[in-house]
Amino acid sequence: MNKSVIWALGLVLSGMFVSAQTFDQQAPQGFDVENAAVSHGKIDTIQYPSKTVGTTRKALVYTPPGFKKNEKYPVLYLLHGIGGDEKEWFNQGKPNIILDNLYAQGKLQPMIVVLPNGRAMKDDRATGNIMAPDKVEAFATFEKDLLTDLIPFVEKKYPVKKDRENRALAGLSMGGGQTQNFAFGNIDKFAWLGAFSSAPNTKEPNKLLPNPQDALKLKLIFISCGDADGLMPFSKRTSDYLRKNKIPHIFYIEPGGHDFKVWKNDLYIFSQLLFKPVDKTKFEGFTVLGTPAATNIRNAQYPQILPDGRVMFKVKAPEAQKVQIDLGKKYDLKKDTDGFWTGTTDPQSGSFHYYSLLIDGVAVADPSSETFYGMGRYASGIDIPFEGDDFYALKDVPHGDIRIKNFYSKVTNSWRRVFIYTPPGYDQNPAESYPALYILHGGGEDESGWANQGKTNLILDNLIAEGKAKKMIIIMPDANIGQGGIRNFGERNLQMFEKELKESIIPFAESNYRIKKGKENRALAGLSMGGIYTLYAGIQNSEMFSGLGVFSSGYMLPMLQDVADKQYKFLNENKSAFSSNVKNFWISMGGKDDIAYENGQKMLKELDKTGIKYTYTDYPGGHTWPVWRNSLHQFAQVLFK
Repeated sequence: MNKSVIWALGLVLSGMFVSAQTFDQQAPQGFDVENAAVSHGKIDTIQYPSKTVGTTRKALVYTPPGFKKNEKYPVLYLLHGIGGDEKEWFNQGKPNIILDNLYAQGKLQPMIVVLPNGRAMKDDRATGNIMAPDKVEAFATFEKDLLTDLIPFVEKKYPVKKDRENRALAGLSMGGGQTQNFAFGNIDKFAWLGAFSSAPNTKEPNKLLPNPQDALKLKLIFISCGDADGLMPFSKRTSDYLRKNKIPHIFYIEPGGHDFKVWKNDLYIFSQLLFKPVDKTKFEGFTVLGTPAATNIRNAQYPQILPDGRVMFKVKAPEAQKVQIDLGKKYDLKKDTDGFWTGTTDPQSGSFHYYSLLIDGVAVADPSSETFYGMGRYASGIDIPFEGDDFYALKDVPHGDIRIKNFYSKVTNSWRRVFIYTPPGYDQNPAESYPALYILHGGGEDESGWANQGKTNLILDNLIAEGKAKKMIIIMPDANIGQGGIRNFGERNLQMFEKELKESIIPFAESNYRIKKGKENRALAGLSMGGIYTLYAGIQNSEMFSGLGVFSSGYMLPMLQDVADKQYKFLNENKSAFSSNVKNFWISMGGKDDIAYENGQKMLKELDKTGIKYTYTDYPGGHTWPVWRNSLHQFAQVLFK
């Protein structure tokens, strides 16, 4: 083969590849309008004998412009919804017009499209009660009709390629559920899957794909839904399952509800990807919209998280002159004619992030987001999902409770609030007592931090259900005491909190909850500032605790050098007692990006000099809540055993 032929072939293949993945994110205006100036495909009605149903059934078949009987074509089987039949797509979706226009633009691989009746029963009309059990069951029966009757008929009557790589299945609503059920269940028969606005007939993910790695055999998994569609959860749960199991797929979210405006757009996008090379590394960039953040208030659509970690914001402030999002860095939003300000950030790390709206320079909380006490004030927060965050997911396991109580502190001469986690079964088993973990928040946060940002209850619920942690009560007090700000870290504040812990917090907890007494049933932990408090109170009072957890912390140097020196001297003089009392001295960091990392490493060297044994672990993520959630997850597993 000469160089010019190779060069030309390369251009052709390159063009095929580009056309498969470079196009509008949404269909342009006029994409579904008939154009007399282009060539048209043909729609025919076919009848095929169905042994499954025991009758002759109908389907529509679209053959592309320029169809030739002596050429072989791939096939797309396109399924309708619960209220439709083989004519629903043709009457409302205009697939022939959409595809004709795409062919005219050179954007489609020539294909045959079959539009069957997915209600496999003798009277398959969309009449009467379409939700009747026998009619719903007929949609499941269609799997056998499709595989053993319709596909063989089409492959006998039409010049089609008969291998799975040239067979696609797609559908809307009920047909979207059928598509997932049939294609995932018959990966040996289909290589291309397009599920548009899947309905509740969609099987649960672990039943769709008991062995998720089988889905890697599919050329394309395209799952789509309108952002205002009430059936979104059925599409999202499949996407979440695929994402969790690292299966490349497109989760395409677009503006709209449960209607043909959405489904026509889906067909426009999906059809251009079929029977061509696809770059699965680009799948995350296909979607128009993201999914609402889990930290949004009820029914708030923004902020939205895109698959690549970017965040989309939309805020209404018609009188504002300038609106920004402060999320690690400041992002300018753009105003539209309706007074909405919109913008998209750079990709964000999988983490919990505090953020603020800046409206004409004033930092305020986003009214669409839940607020959290952090940064020394109430601020908005957003949780960016990431691989490995399943340990604090809400699961179908027995759940404990978070209780909020007030107690009077004789140390501060004021009422103080405390959050308390009680494990599953606490109220049902009044004779049972539990060990207790006292856990402290960081600077700029308060007693709500571990319950809200830290997801303490979910972490423990899951660990207990898995048999990885003992049932325990967790007390989350307010560590802010005395003068605020940087003074929170001074020795006077450390002494005050130590006193309050011993004289108020522990006595209150043990007199109001069924907590086992003695150091073997008591542990203390804290993050950042709370880690310093843990070091101070725990080292000074090792006879009270069998476990100490220090997360992303260490004495702040040089500010606390004198305190640190006293502590190391105390440890050296009381090494035997400390080692005998504290069975689990557990220290963690968020890697070198953790702002406490250097102070933490200096602390470890001092502990090594003294001969104090400890467990150390690093979890990448810096000085952030996912690191501290992981620390609790790990630390809780070694306590009270």
